[in-house]
Amino acid sequence: MPADPAAVPPSAPPDAPMFDPATWGLTERQAEIAATARHLGQTRFHPRAAEVDRAAQFPRQNFDDLHASRLLAICVPEDHGGLGADLKTYALAAAEVGRYCGATALTWNMHVCSCLWSGALADGLEMDAATRATHERRRARHYARIVEAGKIYAQPFSEGGAAAAGGAAFSTRAVRTEDGRWRVDGRKIFASLAGAADYYGVLCTETTPGGEGRRRDTLYLAVPGDAPGFSVTGEWDPLGMRGTVSRDLIFEAVEVDPEEELMPPGVYHQAAVRWPHMFMTLTPAYLGIAQAAHDFTVRYLRGELPGMPPVKRRMYPTKQLAVADLSIQLETAKALWFQVMGEAQADPGRESKLRAYACQHTVMETAARMTQLAIRTCGGQSMLKRFHLERLYRDARCGSLMLPWTAELCLDRLGREALYLPGESDE
Repeated sequence: MPADPAAVPPSAPPDAPMFDPATWGLTERQAEIAATARHLGQTRFHPRAAEVDRAAQFPRQNFDDLHASRLLAICVPEDHGGLGADLKTYALAAAEVGRYCGATALTWNMHVCSCLWSGALADGLEMDAATRATHERRRARHYARIVEAGKIYAQPFSEGGAAAAGGAAFSTRAVRTEDGRWRVDGRKIFASLAGAADYYGVLCTETTPGGEGRRRDTLYLAVPGDAPGFSVTGEWDPLGMRGTVSRDLIFEAVEVDPEEELMPPGVYHQAAVRWPHMFMTLTPAYLGIAQAAHDFTVRYLRGELPGMPPVKRRMYPTKQLAVADLSIQLETAKALWFQVMGEAQADPGRESKLRAYACQHTVMETAARMTQLAIRTCGGQSMLKRFHLERLYRDARCGSLMLPWTAELCLDRLGREALYLPGESDE
């Protein structure tokens, strides 16, 4: 495939930040981490993105770069050798990556969740002293793999039922064996990093033989990719986000050591109930796509795409109006998203939770609308695969479908919870 004419040559000036540190009030640490992510995205991830998409292959080189830059351990606590980023700091960096390769941003998110959930989120949840000490010992094992060896953790979530949306217990089940190990049986679908991850952070339900599982009995186990009884199956040739390689995972009597628990039993359910913003970590990738669609359109109309003749198309009123529309959509989404990421905490207020639903819906739908408008504005050439705008368009179509907060679920919950206070009904 011919090289993307818009691929940035090594001599190109660095792109401006999505969120200017002074304007948006970023801390020095946030600005530094976001700048590292932006540099990697512009100089490494973007030149590789077309091939990752074409081949529908996991971006292995990009993860090597993330490890070398310490971003693979972005949410590993500092006392375990990581960068110790909170949700907002990670999200700012992930949005920058999303500008250059959506699949890398999305798969990186799946990996980071294992560190964020077991790290900063778990630190603010209730555990007795013995449980916390055990958790501290066990998570140190996972963090050392990531920091020292660059091991990759996946986050298989979906099963095809209501569990991923929080409406039921996970059908993937774990039973305690006589020797104290967990025996896992079940199936996960659309599991990003399938076949590429070293460990799979599997959400499953603890059950007794013949017993029914409950949501509060959710386990969060790291299943090694080479565990007996574990397999990857299914084809992978999707519309967009092709580099995520989200195939199906099969667990047939997979035995897992209790030391591989990423959270103590029941703590994931506590997090899911008390920390709703933990389910917003997909949004940075799509906000980055929206920014990239805007930037491509402006450069194309100004005749500034690398490798293209400097033909300007900016003088037409229709083009100017379209760019204004793109700018308004982008700034609206960014402002809401930045506010909501700053509100992330355990037990947020009702208005904050409603705003989170609104933000998730806004970002995912805005990315899709903006990429569509960008193609219409730039014209027929922008549909060609030699430009990355058509990849942005395809990737953006996937955001509103992603559990646990699809666009439809956000609308449903936002409307219902705005009209009904807890405990209210019409009966």
